Amino acid sequence: MNGTRHDLVTLGVALAAIIVFVGVAGTVLPAAIRALQGQGARPDLILTNALLLNIALILLGWNRYKALTGKLETHRKSEEEARRLADSDDLTGCLNRRSFAAHLEKILGEGTKAESALAAIAIDLDNFKQINDVNGHAAGDLVLRTACDRIRQLLPDGASLARLGGDEFVCAVPYNLASPGRIELLASRMIEHVSRPVVHDGTALDVTISIGIASSIHLSEASKETPAQGLMHKADIAMYHAKKQGKNRFYWFEPPMENELRFRSELEAGIRRGIENGEFVPYYEQQVDLDSGELVGFEMLARWDSPEMGIVGPEIFIPIAEEIGVIAELSEKLITRAFADALCWDPQITLSVNISPVQMRDPWFAQKMLKMLVEHRFPPHRLDIEITETCLHENIGMVRSMITSLRNQGVRVSLDDFGTGYSSLSQLRSLPFDQLKIDRSFISELKNGEQSDKLVDAIISMSDGLKMPITAEGIENEDIVVALKRWGQMRGQGYHYGRPEPGDKVLERLAACGRLIQDSDSRSLDITGFSGADEMQKKADSGQRAV
Repeated sequence: MNGTRHDLVTLGVALAAIIVFVGVAGTVLPAAIRALQGQGARPDLILTNALLLNIALILLGWNRYKALTGKLETHRKSEEEARRLADSDDLTGCLNRRSFAAHLEKILGEGTKAESALAAIAIDLDNFKQINDVNGHAAGDLVLRTACDRIRQLLPDGASLARLGGDEFVCAVPYNLASPGRIELLASRMIEHVSRPVVHDGTALDVTISIGIASSIHLSEASKETPAQGLMHKADIAMYHAKKQGKNRFYWFEPPMENELRFRSELEAGIRRGIENGEFVPYYEQQVDLDSGELVGFEMLARWDSPEMGIVGPEIFIPIAEEIGVIAELSEKLITRAFADALCWDPQITLSVNISPVQMRDPWFAQKMLKMLVEHRFPPHRLDIEITETCLHENIGMVRSMITSLRNQGVRVSLDDFGTGYSSLSQLRSLPFDQLKIDRSFISELKNGEQSDKLVDAIISMSDGLKMPITAEGIENEDIVVALKRWGQMRGQGYHYGRPEPGDKVLERLAACGRLIQDSDSRSLDITGFSGADEMQKKADSGQRAV
């Protein structure tokens, strides 16, 4: 404030100097010219000094004026830059979340013509995290900028584009209600253009997008959200639906999608709560020797005993538990309960447990499993870990190390659902599996024709060559048992031998046939086959990795 007053005083002095200069110069300058020409006396010294002083004051004032003008211009540019940074995304230059929400609110508040509407197009890059993790953040930034530029080039006049954060973008596009196909065409062209490879350091990066579209005609006045929030939320729901349907596609918002997403959210909360409250329980499916008909083992299957929904199958909650990152905790709690149940069984009965591909990405998985065996004093030779073929395509070296570590301590490892994935013969040879489990889809079709017989025959021939025993899943009737016996000795499981049962029902079944351990004290001593149990405990306690 003081500087501004000083500048104003300086400019006032300069203005006064200009006025005085005009008055004095009219007298001094003509006299000075005549004196220089030798035609008259010198001008008055006092007036000359006053003229020079006025010139100095004018120059000073002019310099101060230029400095003040420059300062104001710099301040103006700084304000514009601050406003630009506050309203736009620094990486891509498009609007950011805050400014886009205000922009969208303004458009919706002004309303549209009777025959027009506003479409919000939510865009999310598919598998962007993988691009960042594998190629680095510089590559990720390039992909984001390129995707933004390609989208911007396709937008019609009057449309706006924003980056909401991460790999999420959204567009607001006005359109004619009679021509919704124009929005669909725009979405299709976005998918096509963005999917073109982006080259970074000589590497072609492939990226696809999932798109959700919502129209302003879907907005409800009864909603608690603002119009802008409601429209963006509905576009997000449609985009999430596109991802769920396989990615690299677009969907318009439909009301049932909102109910589905709400149910999904409730499921996520219920799963987290259920893990904490011990609502997930092990069920057991019998495994039988086909030749003798003798019970030789149980496969542990997860069930959710939900207070609201009753018994829920794993096909509902396992994929969600994997996505939200709680599958390891869920699995470990189930295995702990299964160990406690199985310690009561005949020591000749084995326990099989399924392991999620997500767990196999954890380099500490084998160490954790062996530590659980030590803590619960469960004999490792009675445990069979089942992994699916999808695990073999993640990090084959790490999977091999885990399998080797488990088998070195006596744990059996099986390849589950064999035939449904893409395992090569060389992979099977290089991985020390103990047995193959033929997927139920092949076994259940044995009764339908010769083609299924040939497929099963090929799988069994391969297992014979690799010297791996077979377990057949999905046995539903005696006819399938008879068909399987043609190929020799193997295990089998399926509804033909009974439905999966909870632990208390299994105890009743085993008690009826005299296959329970009567002396509970003997269980604590049965750790035969666990070589180096004390050493393993030391490693587990010290946090050393077992692979």
